[in-house]
Amino acid sequence: MQIYVVKSGDSLDSIAAGFGIGAEEIAYANQIFYPYRLAIGQALLIPEQSTAENKRQVHVNGYAYPFIREWVLGETLPFLTTLSVFSYGFTPEGELVPPLVDDNWMINAAWQQGVRPILTLTPFDETGMFNNYLISVIVNDLTAQQNLITQMLAVMGEKGFVGIDIDFEFILPEDRVAFADFVANVQKQAAPLGYTVSVALAPKISPDQQGLLYEGKDYGLLGAAADSVLLMTYEWGYTYGPPMAVAPINKVREVIEYALTEIPREKIDIGIPNYGYDWELPFVRGVTKAQTIGNIEAVDIAIANGAEIQFDQTAMTPFFRYTLNGIEHEVWFEDVRSIREKFNLITEYGLRGMGYWQIMKLFRANWLLLADTFEIQKG
Repeated sequence: MQIYVVKSGDSLDSIAAGFGIGAEEIAYANQIFYPYRLAIGQALLIPEQSTAENKRQVHVNGYAYPFIREWVLGETLPFLTTLSVFSYGFTPEGELVPPLVDDNWMINAAWQQGVRPILTLTPFDETGMFNNYLISVIVNDLTAQQNLITQMLAVMGEKGFVGIDIDFEFILPEDRVAFADFVANVQKQAAPLGYTVSVALAPKISPDQQGLLYEGKDYGLLGAAADSVLLMTYEWGYTYGPPMAVAPINKVREVIEYALTEIPREKIDIGIPNYGYDWELPFVRGVTKAQTIGNIEAVDIAIANGAEIQFDQTAMTPFFRYTLNGIEHEVWFEDVRSIREKFNLITEYGLRGMGYWQIMKLFRANWLLLADTFEIQKG
């Protein structure tokens, strides 16, 4: 498939005529609705029937909450290998805490489309924040730990999960080894039952990287303990940080290159963000809070405010500025150009695949480009 960048004077009809296809095909692929307005600088996926043979097979995971809209999940499942249900928690005693919303319907929907459901385990407290006290307890108290593992394995059998994804963040440095031992213990007990274990890794670029997000994650130990890892290669641009790309390709590359010194490439998935941010300017640390937006929504904002979309050649990511009610805004998001760059890294480094955080909003052009580029692993 080709990517076309909208120029001044373009219309959906003129672009379609140039490629010899129907305007409705471009509109469908790119989620463009009547009256079919475009933004200068907008990247469009031009749908064509793929003729590529012997595509590289990749593993594709998507994270979703149980309150995802049914039609969004239905449109996305054909492009996934696994679906990570977000999320299950636990108490200090190791009692498993299910999601607030019933997840059976999405587990069943996944199986119906040949997608394997994954139980995601997170150490959230009652405020919904990562709690490193909970982490310390569960990785050091072997009685509570065994209680949690026993309950997880029972729920997996009851509900039809086939794997566990361990997503713990802000692990205390002193719990680094104990956390890796916990992952290894889960894997040891899950493997005989045919279950896989994956672990999410903060995006490190060196073994001694400072910061609470990084010091408790030992790439070497965790890569050995788990069946696969997800490099969380996003959130350079984040809610309380300054305006910048969420997943700049130069930074993603640095994380992959370090990870490959510690973990076999066939175990590595990279994280791909399915969202962007809208910041009010000027940015004031501790005051400014960016609004999370979808990638289709970002383009709609540009169109509504007459903004021209730019493309940063270092981050390989689209962005734009606009003014609303006298306040200037800066927006960074993902489009098919930035997604293609991430796909290229997967191929270049021979990685296992990718994991999307998250699939709650449909980004159809991404999925069509994915299917055009790779063969999606199933079964």
